[in-house]
Amino acid sequence: MPARVGRAIALPDAAHYSSFGRFPMTAETAEAPAIPPTMTAVIAETAGGPEVLKSVQRDVPHPAAGEVLIAVACAGINRPDIMQRSGALPAPAEVSDVLGLEVAGRVIACGDAVDPGLVGTEVMALVKAGGYATHVCARADHCLPIPASLSLIEAAALPEGLFTIWHNLFDRGRLNAGDVLLIEGGASGIGTLALQLAQAAGASVIATAGGTEKCARLTAMGVCAIDYREPGGDDRILALTEGRGVDVVLDILGGEAVTRHLAVMAPGGRHVGLSFMTGVIAGVDLGLLMRKGLWLTSSTLRPKSDAEKAGIARDISQHLLPHLGGTGVRPVIATVLPLAQAAEAHRLLESGRNFGKIVLQMPEEA
Repeated sequence: MPARVGRAIALPDAAHYSSFGRFPMTAETAEAPAIPPTMTAVIAETAGGPEVLKSVQRDVPHPAAGEVLIAVACAGINRPDIMQRSGALPAPAEVSDVLGLEVAGRVIACGDAVDPGLVGTEVMALVKAGGYATHVCARADHCLPIPASLSLIEAAALPEGLFTIWHNLFDRGRLNAGDVLLIEGGASGIGTLALQLAQAAGASVIATAGGTEKCARLTAMGVCAIDYREPGGDDRILALTEGRGVDVVLDILGGEAVTRHLAVMAPGGRHVGLSFMTGVIAGVDLGLLMRKGLWLTSSTLRPKSDAEKAGIARDISQHLLPHLGGTGVRPVIATVLPLAQAAEAHRLLESGRNFGKIVLQMPEEA
């Protein structure tokens, strides 16, 4: 197994945070910019392939109580965006039809009950919808400060991954120092982020990917990479762990892959399902589950209450953000495309050719 890594990066001094408590203020203190009446956004005209994505003009939203309005610089692409576009996972009825779940940009207005001193602050945010646009409203308590030395492109690649990884891998999966973690899909945006955060927590990582090039890049990141296209992957996992198995599985496959995972898990192991790319039905040997004392769990962010997400944001600020930036954890960026090429970004993610995160960059609007 690769050597375990333990990083300890201090939080910024209190002077770098606003009175709101969590946002590092920018060096300049410019007046609030004028808010344009309209914005450019991308929607899916109907359920279908990437070709249904269309650029439209919409009114700029007004922040409600507890919200901030963000002038978006960049937005991350996530698989739930593709599922929404295709019709496999429709957005909740009460949210915007503009796609996008994570952004980075600058606060330009605040709703009631939000410190107006946040105007001018650069943040990254988890949003319910609306990220593929030049402007979006986000709950202030779902925003995070951007760690020093990270660009807005890198910041846009983080929120969905940070919320997902903290809640699933560390909270539900209880990953600890000394554990061995198996990540299915290690070359994805969330996989490359999860493996770094796991290493920072003192865990060892085994990650699967398709093809020698991706496996070589994962190996360079300090993990044991297994090409899932080659036979004997499960035997190699057991060999790497000297027959004991892995403590935690971070799974994107579902289906029959769950059965294989249970066979290579250590006693007391935790299996965390993030998505079900190969099927939502799994045949589970309950006897094996009982004998090993294994845990099966899964969760998704979108249905969670605002209060639950705010709690996750606080945990991220305390436990994960200290490891980001500088020589610590950084998101792996596969490519950056302009908002007008959102369809191409979806095609790339669906093809599986990307290593790391795909990011959209917003046009500068007059």
